[in-house]
Amino acid sequence: MSDFVLSIDQGTTGTKLHRLYADGRFQTLDGFEHRQILPAPGWVEHDPEELIGHLDSCFGSAANAQAIGIANQGETVIAWDARTRRPIYNAIVWQDSRTNDVIDRLKQAGHEETTLARAGLPLDPYFSASKLRWFLDHVEDARQLHKQGRLRFGTSDSFFLDRLVGTFATDVTTASRTSLMNLETLQWDPVLCDLFGVPIDCLPEIRATADNFGSIGQTPVTANVVDQQAALFGHGCRAAGDAKITFGTGAFALCLVGAQPLRDVASGLLPTIAWRLGTAAPTYALEGGVYNAASAVNWASSLGLFVDYAEIDAFSAPSALSRNLVFVPALSGLGCPYWDRSAAGLWLGLGLDTSKADMMQALLEGIALRADEVLRAMARLAPVGNRISIDGGLANNGYFAGFAADVLDRDIVIPASTELTGLGTAQLALIGAGLATLDTLPPSPAPRAHLAPRNKIADAHRMKFHNAVGRSRNWR
Repeated sequence: MSDFVLSIDQGTTGTKLHRLYADGRFQTLDGFEHRQILPAPGWVEHDPEELIGHLDSCFGSAANAQAIGIANQGETVIAWDARTRRPIYNAIVWQDSRTNDVIDRLKQAGHEETTLARAGLPLDPYFSASKLRWFLDHVEDARQLHKQGRLRFGTSDSFFLDRLVGTFATDVTTASRTSLMNLETLQWDPVLCDLFGVPIDCLPEIRATADNFGSIGQTPVTANVVDQQAALFGHGCRAAGDAKITFGTGAFALCLVGAQPLRDVASGLLPTIAWRLGTAAPTYALEGGVYNAASAVNWASSLGLFVDYAEIDAFSAPSALSRNLVFVPALSGLGCPYWDRSAAGLWLGLGLDTSKADMMQALLEGIALRADEVLRAMARLAPVGNRISIDGGLANNGYFAGFAADVLDRDIVIPASTELTGLGTAQLALIGAGLATLDTLPPSPAPRAHLAPRNKIADAHRMKFHNAVGRSRNWR
């Protein structure tokens, strides 16, 4: 029998295949990029068939594996025909804001209290519920299939599992991102489904994160998880206070809080499920998301502010913040703790002497400063450890990682692997297959970097950034 499991990370920009051996060796085997479809301002879509094709290519390597785990994008949704298992529309991606008007009406009607109380989530088009309803309101095939009892929809993982494994299911971490799952019962909430107009009978079964989801050939699928929660597990976070920040397309901070959800509406933080291992009680976390991280860097590259990433790995000048140059990365609005889609990205402090390098330095700092706002909100609710593990493309940027240590005022740990989502998914697959427990997982590689804070960030400089965020919220 083989001594490895596979994991597939189906992310926002691509799909990656990984292999984890019983001795802890971890390898990335393959990767596929997919198109970003932008049919209108604020709309972001993916072609479900393209995603399925990439998953199929990954599953071709599954024959010799002991188990396989799949990580998904989270709030991205797909609708399809239960009989043919063919999608009836493109996937609507988590970044998509087409349902802003629906969310605004629900807010004005005073329904946010309901979503916060039951799902633990504010009203925002980021979450899946309003996007699922959009299919019924705007796609004729969805309405016809619903009348015939053939409509299925849900987060992208439920489509993948139904199409490729024959199991119409999701897991608690993914379901917790929809605004339709009750955070205490871990089941679809009839009140929430009625509020958003989402037929509960069209939604998948909710299972544990490490569980039996069926098989690909003879290989069992034993883990299904949201990418951010998978990364949290891959970082080695196991105890309350352990935290990580993934600086990918957006920046997502997660901190474990224990066996009970921690709620505080005023904080802007989201109580969420970290994972559930089989029949064990769920582990909860606090989550805070920043909409734009690497996406802001890529945008700046498209404008010609830099050509080679080496250009922005170090800067000779003092921090842009100390020179009164600030960038607010609100290019898709502001996530936690503000949840304000109307906010706009902006630079403040530009002058005739401002260079491209200055602008990029401020941009990188702005991403770290937004992450600091999230982490500070967390620390006001629960203890957060003195070490923060970070990953994502920006973790490879020397200047960014060093500034993050300063602004977060914590030691920054950068794991040896850059593929923490894939690693965590594979580890969860081991547990789901009964091949390991939390105490017997293969050892993770030693971190490749450990950065301590070097320069204290003055409170006055933090306030400049906070004031700039306020201006971004009043700009539009």
